[in-house]
Amino acid sequence: MALSDVVTTFGQWMLKKHGERVHKLAINAGFTCPNRDGSKGRGGCTFCNNSSFNPNARKPETVSEQIEAGRQVILKRTGAKKYLAYFQAYTNTYDDPSRLKELYDEALAEPDVIGLSIGTRPDCVPPAVLDLLADYQQQGHEIWLELGLQSAFDHSLERVNRGHGFAEYRQAMKDARQREISVCTHLIAGLPGEDPAHIRMSLERVLDQGSQGLKLHPLHVVKGTQLANEWRKGDYSPLTMGEYIQIVADLVEITPPEVIYHRLTATASESILLTPQWCEWKWRVLNGIENELLRRGSIQGKIGKSKPGSGYG
Repeated sequence: MALSDVVTTFGQWMLKKHGERVHKLAINAGFTCPNRDGSKGRGGCTFCNNSSFNPNARKPETVSEQIEAGRQVILKRTGAKKYLAYFQAYTNTYDDPSRLKELYDEALAEPDVIGLSIGTRPDCVPPAVLDLLADYQQQGHEIWLELGLQSAFDHSLERVNRGHGFAEYRQAMKDARQREISVCTHLIAGLPGEDPAHIRMSLERVLDQGSQGLKLHPLHVVKGTQLANEWRKGDYSPLTMGEYIQIVADLVEITPPEVIYHRLTATASESILLTPQWCEWKWRVLNGIENELLRRGSIQGKIGKSKPGSGYG
């Protein structure tokens, strides 16, 4: 038994679609965010130190150089020979469309790069950018737009200084659907002031908007963030690993089987992680989620979500 036997995982979905393993290669193209550069705010999200999820944060190289470096690592680990260029760090649609096209074209010029995964914010996907992604998709490239929503509750988004609300996400989803662009939505479990009911309702609202993919993250506290200050003062306590596993299993059960889980957990480097320690242990968490679903005799979509619109307030 494997996790992909009980959850629709991105890796297995890509394997079936393309007939071979396809890996994401993380790219740092040197972008910033509107709540960092002053257009919407300063300081970024309270939990954000980009080094926690971006291995190239300190010294960005060219897109092609980063692809080559990532390619060598993947070849040694799995032998995969096809890739998606994952523009990950900060807001990867936050620039002039002509500049974005240069960067995306550079990635797609690599013969073994079959598509793009573009990480961004719901308030940073103007029509010109969506048209560009739709054009790539029409050319036969695998295209995913990854929207960092984190929560469907505006009060939670305001508390962590996101600089946008759920309305911007709803509009971005509408615009993406009109162009038939595949969307993966990021949600965080354990945000300050939220409990398991909040993340469940966030997931249900995202599913109602038609997101084809999901990424779940446990909120972890890393150095150099406002959240770290809150944690030190006792104003924030993270989830335990057991709590997170239960939450994810609950969410998987209400997710339709055709929705693709790109990620079920996230990790941070020991060098910057403050708490919880279990966020260093990716495979322990994934194994825990698999074991919990097996214990329940459950699989993705077994329960189904609530009636659309219920319980949102």
